[in-house]
Amino acid sequence: MPAPSTSPVTPTTPRVRVIALGDELLAGVGDARALGWLGRAVASAQDPSARIDVFTSALPGETSAELAERWDDAVRRRMDPEAQADGSIEHRVVIAPGRADVEHGVSMARARLNLAKILDGLERLRVPAFVVGPPPSRDRGRSAAVRELSDAYADVCSRRRVPFVDMVAGLEGHEQWEGDLARTDGDHPGQTGYGLMAWLVLHSGFEDWVSGRA
Repeated sequence: MPAPSTSPVTPTTPRVRVIALGDELLAGVGDARALGWLGRAVASAQDPSARIDVFTSALPGETSAELAERWDDAVRRRMDPEAQADGSIEHRVVIAPGRADVEHGVSMARARLNLAKILDGLERLRVPAFVVGPPPSRDRGRSAAVRELSDAYADVCSRRRVPFVDMVAGLEGHEQWEGDLARTDGDHPGQTGYGLMAWLVLHSGFEDWVSGRA
């Protein structure tokens, strides 16, 4: 009797779960399309063979110290340890600290330590991180302090070989960005500004990072 034929097993591509932590700009406040920069970036990076799911945790006006206190619980509650262990879900974490440190007088040294604490913790969890720095403000004096904060974050990421998006360098003085801020009733962008932020994220290696090619 001939042996029963067996069909080759098609390997299953793991799903990707992006856990994103940040402030109100991560949530896309002020965006009429309710996508923000994260929604736009993920939509562009979606691959039919490896679906990306997004679990966002955004708190308005959050400082880096507050983020450093809550990141572990926020990430673990959104992870699937069993799926991570069997390889059916690959986890990624986006960290998007805002400008609140400038408002609350958090020192650059403390801000650096706060981000380092988060990134070192994610390294222990073996979860890749991608950091998006704070964007410039409509107030030029405030933007100078945000630029200093962004530079501090960039250095922390560089030392750990973690991707970092410098929003200040990409948007400060940009006519469309500044025009968009001028049209809003707060220090946040609208559709145009979030589109520019998403463009910077995508051109900073986001698609390769989220797919695991980076």
